[in-house]
Amino acid sequence: MKIIKKYIIPLGMLLIFETIAIVLWLTSNNLFYLFNFSYIGFFITLGFFLLIVNYKHARRITQLFVGIYMFVYLGLICNENMQIEGFWYYLFTGVFEAATIHYAVAKIFGPLLFGRGWCGYACWTAMVLDFLPYKTPQYPRKEIGFIRYITFSISFIFVASLFILNVGKFEKIMFWSFLIGNILYYIIGIILAFIFKDNRAFCKYVCPITVFLKPMSYFSLLRIKCDKNKCASCGKCEKICPMNVEVTNNPKNRVNGTECILCMECVKNCPKNALSIYQ
Repeated sequence: MKIIKKYIIPLGMLLIFETIAIVLWLTSNNLFYLFNFSYIGFFITLGFFLLIVNYKHARRITQLFVGIYMFVYLGLICNENMQIEGFWYYLFTGVFEAATIHYAVAKIFGPLLFGRGWCGYACWTAMVLDFLPYKTPQYPRKEIGFIRYITFSISFIFVASLFILNVGKFEKIMFWSFLIGNILYYIIGIILAFIFKDNRAFCKYVCPITVFLKPMSYFSLLRIKCDKNKCASCGKCEKICPMNVEVTNNPKNRVNGTECILCMECVKNCPKNALSIYQ
């Protein structure tokens, strides 16, 4: 029974993504969806399996294979804007494909199951930022999270204005906005990382996607929980957490609870094995 429990999360993830892949393939008669979600589901499952066997680079493998696939193949080769502007574009045109499906699965409804797991295992912006030297925040979290709502509004206003003004060559504009937007994200993310000595500063303060992720993540089924009987209150887990989550507090309203990216650093570094995603 313990073995089954141990592998239920990666197997559950694989089942969910395969179900999505097959349903979208059959309903749309488009083989791409079968490949797309099977590919993502496989590497997310692989990442969790490698975490279970304590492989050091488990999350990074998933992050690189999924992030590069989405950025290079879907974005640059297939000309799909997978950024938030692409979501607004398809939403305004009433088309449920590409970015709208991606957002529905990864960033709107998916977080009810896996919270901010997208940020930890698939984001192509964080994929680069996590290579920077400040994996553990050097300073307390700043009270500037409101910036994310400004960038969120700017993205909406940008796309809405293109529709209102009836601008031509919309798809070309979406491609260039994807390219330029990502370059800006990387530049801003790297600058903020060095200013705040925190690789995830961009994720905490600027990223507009978190406006979608945070509300649903509050209800996430997959959460790191603390066994109070084992916990020595050493504080190591909270010091090591890249997102400044109050890890040892189990209620949903714990400090920065909706920021957890399921990176499992707290679990791996707990000297008493008091933290787990299975409790």
